[in-house]
Amino acid sequence: MAAAIRRGGSDGDPGLYGPRSVTWQMHGDPVMWIAGVRALYLQALHPLAVRGVTQNSDFRKDAWGRLLRTARFVATITYGTTEAAERAGAKVRGIHRRLSLTDPVTGVRHGVDEPELLLWVHCAEIDSYLQVMRRSGYPLTDAQADAYVAENVVSARLVGLDPADVPADTAALAAYFATVRPELAATPEAREVDAFLRRPPVHALLVPAREVIWGRFASLAYGTLPPYAHALYGRPAPPPRVVTRRLRAMGTALRCIPPTARWRLPPKHIMRAVERLGPGSRPSPYKLRRNAAILDSGDATGARPFAAGLHGGGGS
Repeated sequence: MAAAIRRGGSDGDPGLYGPRSVTWQMHGDPVMWIAGVRALYLQALHPLAVRGVTQNSDFRKDAWGRLLRTARFVATITYGTTEAAERAGAKVRGIHRRLSLTDPVTGVRHGVDEPELLLWVHCAEIDSYLQVMRRSGYPLTDAQADAYVAENVVSARLVGLDPADVPADTAALAAYFATVRPELAATPEAREVDAFLRRPPVHALLVPAREVIWGRFASLAYGTLPPYAHALYGRPAPPPRVVTRRLRAMGTALRCIPPTARWRLPPKHIMRAVERLGPGSRPSPYKLRRNAAILDSGDATGARPFAAGLHGGGGS
């Protein structure tokens, strides 16, 4: 099995990241769902990006479908075979090529696959995953955080970006947000996304559960946004230390659910990856603690060295 993994053969193909990567370990954590909601809040503040969503779909009727499709895509490119990941990327690029949007202010027509828009969506996702996971108590050193950003240059390539244009460490990611910040705004479309995320439409019998369960998730996700996002949306958030304390408590509770129970839920990407690569490939935060010394010394590439570089991307 070990030899098959090193060869990347069909029987033991570790995929684009591999079991030793930070991404492999981190994306198996249940707090990723909160991070995904935070990403939606942040993405909606880019006027053109959010219009690309609202002008090409009925967001309120298909929002759950969009969330699940995004989660499935992330799981496929993280835990699927190389072929499955490349196929998922090709599908996304094909969909984006057929879609466009009109800027209501200028009347200019834009392609959904314009690099500026793709880069915003990518960076908002990576930043959200990283910020929420670290604040929830997930163990990541600064070197591992940089490794995570570098590893996910490959996910940017899959959606159609030139890897050379994608931030490859946390400093570059912060610099990107500083550059794009003046372009952000709480447009009517962004407020529509905010309203949906606060109270998504559900069956009448599920309204109490929505308020108790979903309301807490959405509130935590909103609270983790940067202060400028709270100012744009016009809704205050608890002090950062309060948000972090609540997020850590939620993370502790969610992590009490046995991983195998979570991984057996559809679409079972992690279970299939473990079956393909063996029990040693199970994602776990403890593996990051064990590998911290290696990563801090500069080896942040995991089971597939230079995974991003092999596809034209950069390293950390």
